[in-house]
Amino acid sequence: MGRQEPVGRGHGGSGDPCGAPVPWERARAAARRLGERSRPGAAAREPLAGALGATLAEDLVALVGIPSYDAAAMDGYAVAGAGPWTVVGRALAGGGPSVGLRPGQAVEIATGAVVPEGALAVLPYESARRSGRTVAGEVQPERHVRRRGEDTAAGTAVLPSGTVVTPTVLGLAASLGYDTLTVRRPRIAALVTGDEIALAGVPAPGAVRDAIGPMLPGLAAWAGARLDRVDRLADGAADLASALHDAARRPAGSVLVVCGASSRGPADHLRAVLDEAAATVLVDGVACRPGHPQLLAHTGPPDRPETLVVGLPGNPHAALAAGLTLLVPLLAALGGRPDPASGGAGAPPRLPVRGDVRPHGADTRLVPVRIDADGEAACARPVGHDRPGTLRGAAGADALAVLPPGWSGPDAELLWLPR
Repeated sequence: MGRQEPVGRGHGGSGDPCGAPVPWERARAAARRLGERSRPGAAAREPLAGALGATLAEDLVALVGIPSYDAAAMDGYAVAGAGPWTVVGRALAGGGPSVGLRPGQAVEIATGAVVPEGALAVLPYESARRSGRTVAGEVQPERHVRRRGEDTAAGTAVLPSGTVVTPTVLGLAASLGYDTLTVRRPRIAALVTGDEIALAGVPAPGAVRDAIGPMLPGLAAWAGARLDRVDRLADGAADLASALHDAARRPAGSVLVVCGASSRGPADHLRAVLDEAAATVLVDGVACRPGHPQLLAHTGPPDRPETLVVGLPGNPHAALAAGLTLLVPLLAALGGRPDPASGGAGAPPRLPVRGDVRPHGADTRLVPVRIDADGEAACARPVGHDRPGTLRGAAGADALAVLPPGWSGPDAELLWLPR
């Protein structure tokens, strides 16, 4: 096999085809470290509509103040000096600045309209008494007027580089005058291998539908990356070696995901291909169930990784578990962002697990759970249907409960699933 950088070896169950796999928590840490010491492709400017889910590559600096002009915050009258006031005009939102006001004058004004020069405040309709062209009422200086730059002054850095571009960030960027954003987004390609794989329709006897390919784009986007292509390969070392060679032509930090060739069966050629390419293997099997035949490697020297390779098992639930173990933390680190599977705002990192669930004797079990209320306290309940070959349980789950060997409960770490 290719060069090894040991990250710590655990013990597998008897007959484990991956020998002595890496403990689950160390495998995730290795993926994160590889992403942190690698570099994603160069930052690119993308239109706002295309930047969603990427990471800001530079600070977001206000190109214009908020508000960008003195604006009325209420419908009513912009007044100058002491009242009563003579109404001399009207100002509507979208119109240009109206003529300045002298003391004793007012203009009828709509919310969002430019407040004329000389205005002391805006007198809302509900507080005004109007008779003909005269209006009266009590006002406080600056009341219901939003001055230019009051919320954000032009030139202010409002978000730091590394911020995840959410829908709210896009709205803020637009309000600050941006049409494009400079972002980083790791790019990945995927290979789904196997002579038995069917890409459409009801599979014939002896064939199975590809469930991993349709799952990968959303998993990548959740981690801040973009899946450029998914190619299907028949079993065989030559085509896999050619695909790895093509991947090496992509920019440094590109990720290649290989699905279904990471075990040690007669049709699994990923290790031999990596050995031929003199790749560095960081993780060769992980002590978790499902998903233990997974792999993490890279070409290039350790201090300048080039193509990053993640091998996923061919069973779909095992591939999901492996994706959350190696692929998601790798992609998140490449983009300089937190791992979304670790939770975040409003997502508890641990909860009690209620129901019939047992740990494995040697490996970490990843159990699909639904978050439920048990009286006043939240808990995680197993949903079942968690065999490696089916996504039924995971599709109805909120997270995977992480049960280390010898776990006795009740609390367990949660590995959150994409929403």
